[in-house]
Order: sequence, then structure tokens, then C-alpha cells
Amino acid sequence: MALRNKYVYDKLIKITIPYLGPSTYRFIDRQIINHLGIEPEKLRDTEIKDLIDWMRLSMSLLTENDQTVKEYIQEIELLARGSDEKI
Repeated sequence: MALRNKYVYDKLIKITIPYLGPSTYRFIDRQIINHLGIEPEKLRDTEIKDLIDWMRLSMSLLTENDQTVKEYIQEIELLARGSDEKI
């Protein structure tokens, strides 16, 4: 069963804050609204996989540190699989 709504959104925010700080909400909201066409709080874990490539590209534009981008995306992939392993 897919995790729904605010829980998944909050987890995505929690993962992203160490990387983007105060701009996290704006970054995540834009990704969800622009690429999925839904309200951020309606995000389900099954939809995160549809964002991963966009988030990788966007993070790569924000930092030249490939390791940082890789670590970030790995955490997002864990969330997409429904794991709280690193979160």
C-alpha cells in the first residue's frame, strides 16, 4: 500500500533540508507541482520515482559536487521504496 499525503511530503522535506536548508520547501513544491501536476501534500511514495530524474537534474544545477547529488538521490530512492532506513 502506498504511503500517502503529508507523511511522504514531510519525509521528502526532512531528507532535503540538510542539502538545501531554507529553500527546501520551495524546491520540493516546485518539483511536485511542475512535474507531477499535484499539490505537494498529496504526494504518494509511488510517485516519487517519477520525480527522481528531475530532482537529480535540479540538484546538479545547484551544486557541482557529484557525491552530494548521489547521496541525496540515494536517500530519495529509499523513500520511494517505502524505507525509513536512512531517514
